[in-house]
Amino acid sequence: MHVGILGVTGQVGAVMLDVLAGRNLDVTSLRVFASGRSAGKTIEWRGAVIAVEDAAVADFDGLDVCLFSAGATISRQIAPTAAAAGAIVIDNSSAWRMDPAVPLVVPEVNAHALARISKGIVANPNCTTMVAMPVMSPLAELAGLRSMVVSTYQAVSGAGRSGVRELDEQVQKVGVQGPELTLDGSSAGLERGDNFIKPIAFNVVPLAGSILNDGSNDTNEERKLRDESRKILGLPELEVSATCVRVPVYTGHSMSINARFSSPVSPKQARELLADTSGVVLSDVPTPLQAAGADPTYVGRIRVDPTVEHGLSLFLSGDNLRKGAALNAVQIAESLANFN
Repeated sequence: MHVGILGVTGQVGAVMLDVLAGRNLDVTSLRVFASGRSAGKTIEWRGAVIAVEDAAVADFDGLDVCLFSAGATISRQIAPTAAAAGAIVIDNSSAWRMDPAVPLVVPEVNAHALARISKGIVANPNCTTMVAMPVMSPLAELAGLRSMVVSTYQAVSGAGRSGVRELDEQVQKVGVQGPELTLDGSSAGLERGDNFIKPIAFNVVPLAGSILNDGSNDTNEERKLRDESRKILGLPELEVSATCVRVPVYTGHSMSINARFSSPVSPKQARELLADTSGVVLSDVPTPLQAAGADPTYVGRIRVDPTVEHGLSLFLSGDNLRKGAALNAVQIAESLANFN
């Protein structure tokens, strides 16, 4: 394959380069793209020095696939151009996910959706949704998934390098021992930054993303989790209640899921099924530290949820930069190569 990466100088773009180098995809040539201010810089990949091209004026002719990780605005502007030049765009932004003509793909779950790519664009799910799909898909097939109550624990890298920098600066400001508390219980010396609505260091912020202007009081992160799960699993009526929480962790998204099924499924059955599921690893106590730098979703704490009929409780952790973004995009490219 002749491969392109757009957004190569960004956080996910750098991980895409690393993932691509470690996989078995037969890359005949690699071109890399970024904004005009990065054009002319060089990156090294597999011993070759490759010049960064200006994405805004680039000619995408000759590419088989182009992995996009430059945000929804850029994707809406440039993805159709790249697709018209003959490349299949694998886009990591939210721009195309809910377009009914664009497949939203997790290869372990719904690679069959790649059989029809009418716009020349394939969408990568949100990094939080991605953690759950390899686990929930086989359980849904086994017992008929009806609803999920989800609480997420999302790393600051989900907000980009600026989110990582904000946590680091706040920790450095007050020291690793944490902030002093005032008499009213507030933290002295910590103020909110640009990325999160409250200070993130030594804190937990139950509002990830931005509040939607539809009266629901949901955030866009919570809505993505609901809508994308429905599309990927092929369950348009799936009930999802999500609370997305930002935590002071650099890498690795985690989720607590209370799932309700149509038929009985025991924790033992779930563990046996997931033990043989691609992209999933059983763990007694999954953590983001365990998941950071690794490819699978780790799942554990599987037990009966007694509050609903046929209920299970699970806890998951996955690397939001690898499987949550870069790895899944490369796996989609691998699936396309297999289709051909």
